[in-house]
Amino acid sequence: MAFDLEMIKAVYSGMAGRISTARRVVGRPLTLTEKILYSHLTEGEVRQAYERGRSYVEFNPDRVAMQDATAQMALLQFMQAGRPSVAVPSTVHCDHLIQAKTGAVEDLNTALDKNKEVYDFLASVSNKYGIGFWKPGAGIIHQVIIENYAFPGGMMIGTDSHTVNAGGLGMIAIGVGGADACDVMAGLPWELKFPKLIGVKLTGKMNGWTSAKDIILKVAGILTVKGGTDKILEYFGPGAESLSCTGKGTICNMGAEIGATTSVFCYDKKMAEYLQGTERADIAAAADKVSEHLRGDKEVYDSPEKYFDEVIEINLSELEPHVNGPFTPDLAWPISKFAAAVKENNWPSELEVGLIGSCTNSSYEDISRAASLAQQAVDANLKTKSEFTITPGSELVRYTVERDGFLGTFEKMGGVVLANACGPCIGQWARHTNDPNKKNSIITSFNRNFAKRNDGNPNTHAFVASPEIVTAMAIAGDLCFNPLTDTLTTPTGEKFKFKEPQGDELPSKGFAVEDAGYQKPAADGSNVKVIVSPTSERLQLLDPFSAWEGTDLTGLKLLIKVKGKCTTDHISMAGPWLKFRGHLDNISNNMLIGAINSFNDKSDSVKNQLTGDYNGVPQVQRAYKAAKVGSIVVGDENYGEGSSREHAAMEPRHLGVRAILVKSFARIHETNLKKQGMLALTFADKSDYDKIKEDDTFDIKGLTSFAPGKQLTIVLNHCDGTSEEFKVNQSYNENQIEWFKAGGALNIIRSQIA
Repeated sequence: MAFDLEMIKAVYSGMAGRISTARRVVGRPLTLTEKILYSHLTEGEVRQAYERGRSYVEFNPDRVAMQDATAQMALLQFMQAGRPSVAVPSTVHCDHLIQAKTGAVEDLNTALDKNKEVYDFLASVSNKYGIGFWKPGAGIIHQVIIENYAFPGGMMIGTDSHTVNAGGLGMIAIGVGGADACDVMAGLPWELKFPKLIGVKLTGKMNGWTSAKDIILKVAGILTVKGGTDKILEYFGPGAESLSCTGKGTICNMGAEIGATTSVFCYDKKMAEYLQGTERADIAAAADKVSEHLRGDKEVYDSPEKYFDEVIEINLSELEPHVNGPFTPDLAWPISKFAAAVKENNWPSELEVGLIGSCTNSSYEDISRAASLAQQAVDANLKTKSEFTITPGSELVRYTVERDGFLGTFEKMGGVVLANACGPCIGQWARHTNDPNKKNSIITSFNRNFAKRNDGNPNTHAFVASPEIVTAMAIAGDLCFNPLTDTLTTPTGEKFKFKEPQGDELPSKGFAVEDAGYQKPAADGSNVKVIVSPTSERLQLLDPFSAWEGTDLTGLKLLIKVKGKCTTDHISMAGPWLKFRGHLDNISNNMLIGAINSFNDKSDSVKNQLTGDYNGVPQVQRAYKAAKVGSIVVGDENYGEGSSREHAAMEPRHLGVRAILVKSFARIHETNLKKQGMLALTFADKSDYDKIKEDDTFDIKGLTSFAPGKQLTIVLNHCDGTSEEFKVNQSYNENQIEWFKAGGALNIIRSQIA
């Protein structure tokens, strides 16, 4: 079924005129990215050309999507906005709170019991405000979106960094925090810095063991984890058109790991086939009528260097399968060089667990290709030497691959099918191990592999590869096994070599499902009651943050000077903390507990300047808050890398941190800080980071004349009575400065709607 068909037709009906005007105003041919962005301007008709990387622009996205962990805070904020219903089509997806432990049925039943309060809250809020609700077990948000809601040429935001998956169906889909979602659901414009553009030209055609996953693993190695910040990647070329729609989605999905605003592919035959295969032939027909607007102008692809800020070219015919990791998703190894890297770096070669599926590699194509390898193993009487798990992306995929026998094949060789949920990827994995702290290796077809990400063990070396490579390595039980060249020994002593994986992009018998898990909201939600117990440990109604006091900030204590990588996982861990995502005060007890203190190389151990004692970061910050003393957090490069996790911005704000000063920010996190009324600052001279001492007190000067592009001044007051100062940069525009002054964007929304 096609959701919101009339809305999609309305988008298409206005597209030609807006794009034509944009082309005239900009004065040159347009990329696909520009066509979609300019056709979604809040101002309607295009009146000016925007400068990439500089101009802040207001857009009207077509829809909003939220996963259950982030939806709690997004909807708690929306409840304060004063609207009777959402202004644009919106959905909630219950996928993050299901812990992976035993198997699909048992784990889902456990989640339904343990999370009943949260699920009831989300269902009732969705019902009241006209939001579509996807029940626990329905699937992972990004897979459900591409199966049901994504459409070529559309624009959406989602409260998860991997919202970008929808780019595989030609949509500009951007991960945001809950405050941004609240804006759009309230009917207000959504602001984005007009992104720079990276063109990725794909030539040739994949063959053999190479998969779509290998393209993004290669790109991550080229661009690194921050190479895509404030940029959109647009894929094009004959190689792009040879990829399946879900393969395109895989590439876009992991674009989050290079910090990209989003990634997108041009509309083509593969997308049309996928729309038809998922019962959306009417959308394919509508897209066909405007297909010229759903790809960049011919001149762009003929001479991409003239129209993109950067161009990357990859010949798919020559691309090797890749393995990325450990501990960072951009450490890329061609399979031919990976075994040597394992030995040279003394990474554990014994492979303990292989995990396939997730939001990025759980399509019918992925599962069928991996199952073809599993079937070869079963035929040779081989069992997996590693633990092996399969996470279907949605109930639609799970039901279909079970019908076609693939899940049974995995089980025959020792695999375990988990729930249609995010568990093992996000720290919601109750891993079976005799030693939870042992140095070990796992390999997944997921995206993220930060330390402690999957199982909470900092010694788990997590590597990322395609489902095909993961499956073959799990059967071998050896990280150094190269299935393209190496052999295994069967129980009868024969040499066994894998044949190339085979699979189908779409099921020959079509998709099937008994209950997809969708719950339609009430036509009139005015009488629906949303109850939050004042004694709940998991849900807490929000109080507005205080407005800026109108003065410079003085006497701020250094809470922590973070050393090295500090992702949103370091700032607000997932795993067992996910259960508190709807309770700001309780989840704030995880604030920055994973960050490394540069002064003692320890996590969750900082000096309380009021007492001289060392304690956990949240405890010290609560002491400052109780004493009515402000504080500051200092960080390194790409601070806030990773997810759209809004709590990483809300927790410091809630506990009284006044400013975050870093060498550089990840895009989503910087925006989230601004939304919450926090000061997000960067060193003008990165070497000033080294001037900061453990007992320093900070003054921030220039706030009374706070203006776009104007530097602020930091005064460091050392404990020996000396002081020094330096300039810091800020990227606030006029609207964002108003957020700061009001104490957060939500305070402004509330005043506008009241």
